[in-house]
Amino acid sequence: MQLNDILRKAHEHDASDIHLIAGHVPMMRVHTVITPMEFPIITPEVIKGWLEGMTNPAQKETFGHSSDLDFSYEISGFKRYRVNAHRQRGVIGMALRAIRTKVPPLASLNLPEIISRLTYLPRGLVLVTGDTGSGKSTTLAAMIQSMNERYRKHIITLEDPVEYTFQSNKCLLEQRELGADMPTFSSGLKHALRQDPDIILVGEMRDLETTALAISAAETGHLVLSTLHTVNASQTVERIIDMYPHGQQNQIRSMLSNTLQAVISQTLFRRIDQPGMVPAIEVMLCTPAVRNIIREARTFEIPNVIETSRQLGMTSLDNAIAELYFNGMISREDAIAQAAYPDKLERQLAA
Repeated sequence: MQLNDILRKAHEHDASDIHLIAGHVPMMRVHTVITPMEFPIITPEVIKGWLEGMTNPAQKETFGHSSDLDFSYEISGFKRYRVNAHRQRGVIGMALRAIRTKVPPLASLNLPEIISRLTYLPRGLVLVTGDTGSGKSTTLAAMIQSMNERYRKHIITLEDPVEYTFQSNKCLLEQRELGADMPTFSSGLKHALRQDPDIILVGEMRDLETTALAISAAETGHLVLSTLHTVNASQTVERIIDMYPHGQQNQIRSMLSNTLQAVISQTLFRRIDQPGMVPAIEVMLCTPAVRNIIREARTFEIPNVIETSRQLGMTSLDNAIAELYFNGMISREDAIAQAAYPDKLERQLAA
């Protein structure tokens, strides 16, 4: 049993993730469903050999110390993967996320038209949020590629790991990978500001230093795009504020209200009309009303502003879900299960 055979078979089934755990057969996730693959049970010796063949000496040392390792793996001429190696019950496990190397056009992603308009912003902070596997990286890559094809600017991406690979088109485009090209997101971002960028993509605002630098970069005239693992706009604003010590929170509310341009929150659904996945998108735009809400710590009012501002391009998650359901793309059960307000959505779908 060869690792590449497993990965090629998973590719044939359009799997998004492959799970390899000693003592189990290989498993793959296809359109949200975990499915066993027709391969023998993986032995501890086999998976240890796979991991040793995928990693360099420094990565082996890291795994030996911490029993956790994040890295990228590529089959030349075939596919790239984002990999997490770990231990569970004393044996090695690996989770591999397939990385699609060809950047899809924005128009092909079933996104609201307002997302395309956000790529024309000259400055500010745009956040794409959602659970792991919700399509954040794909949306950001499509936005970057749209700008790459239109502008003559300098784009720097800071990623963990590099997923979609770009070729400079009209823009000069640099991609830096955590571990290989920079020690931390905050370090990469700090030095990126001295590299004459116009547009910066930060793979994730995962700590206070990175978040503070991203907001500062947006304040000083850059367009900054990044992600957070939050499910809606109001939670996103609160997550950023809560990163800061209590005594600095009023100041950061003021800074965020001035720099934040939009929050795009994604939830992926399995399609019922054809094979594949489709996103439901909540969009919050930072209008003067939203900026006042952020500044005055009234984020609980954000859902109401989104609901009453549809003419501006804002959309609530539940309205986006309802639209997918009425267009015959997703099932009623999935729609209600993922809704922010299930009872209210159930009444809306029955109307």
